[in-house]
Formats: sequence, C-alpha cells, structure tokens
Amino acid sequence: MVNTNSLTASLFSQLQGTGVQQVSQQLGLDQNQATQAVSAALPLLMGALGSNASQPQGAQSLLNALQKDHLGGGSGGGGFDLGGILGAVLGGGGGGAATNGAGILGHVFGGQTDQAAQVLGNKTGLDSGRAGQLLAILAPIVMSFLAQRFAQQGNANELGQALGAEAPPAAAGGIGGLLNAFDQDGDGQFGLSDVMGILSKR
Repeated sequence: MVNTNSLTASLFSQLQGTGVQQVSQQLGLDQNQATQAVSAALPLLMGALGSNASQPQGAQSLLNALQKDHLGGGSGGGGFDLGGILGAVLGGGGGGAATNGAGILGHVFGGQTDQAAQVLGNKTGLDSGRAGQLLAILAPIVMSFLAQRFAQQGNANELGQALGAEAPPAAAGGIGGLLNAFDQDGDGQFGLSDVMGILSKR
C-alpha cells in the first residue's frame, strides 16, 4: 500500500512548482527532468535517514541535530519556510550547519556521498556531479522539514518510526529496491560495500 501521507510525499508536494523550478534552473534541467530527479532523490534521502534512525541511538542523534541546527527553518523560527531555505542554499549565503548540504550528506550517507550520487545518477540519467548537487540542495530542505515536524515535540521514537516507514518495500522495485539495498551486507549501516552491491544490480 502506498502511503500518500508519507513524509516524502508531503515534502514533494510542497516542492512542486516554484521549488522544482528553482532546482531545475540551478542544475540546468528542464522541468520534467527536475521533477523526476527530485522525486527520486527525496526517497533516497529519507530512506537513508530512516536507516540511520533505526540504529541504536540513531533517532536520538538525528533529533538532537534537528533541534540544534534546523529548527529555524531558514526564517529564524516559525513554520517550515521552503523559500527561505532554498534561497539560502541556492544563494550560497551563510547559515552554517543548517544549509551546509555537503556536511549533512556526509552524516546521512556516512562518508559515501559520491557513491550515493552515482546511484541516483544511474536511476535518473543525471551525471553524478549534478546528482550530487541535487542531493546537497535537498538535504537541508529535508532536515528543516523534519525539524518542523518532530524537533519541537522532542520524541525520538516518533521520529524513528516515521522515518522507518519511508522506505518502500523492495518488491516496489526502482527506488524502493534501491533503498532496501542500502544495507546489503547486513551490518545495519549504509557503507561502501552496500553501494557496490547496489551498483552491481543495475
């Protein structure tokens, strides 16, 4: 059963329109390419976060990061401010950890960001450079979105359960199979061996 109320679906619906248009301009893609790429990249990010949050203390560590760095939402408080975050990320302005896409990706993918970008590129037809740029643009948006949903309540279990539900079953194929393939060696972590397993199944 597809969960149309999932975090990924909710965030994607907010990005459609102006958000996707700005991403397409930044990456030099047409609107359809950008929409397809974003729709593939969001589950990749959410699934990797879900994998991290399923580890002992993983959800609490993620919640701590959300509370520390991402509650401002790009607007100094209040609700989820997509425009403010996009402006900060695409404008290359300050903002520290909250808008440091590369830094966030380093935590999410455990130092395997380049391989994750390659996997995304294989699925979307983007070169790995643009796939990596896309992940770096979306990572701060995903974190701010999650912060507004979960950081104020401060419930790590709720966060972990919500993210755990984001990875579609392997039977779904495509990105669903890709997410479940993250932990191919069964060590509970997304690592280089997992990436190699994903790439070998292209």
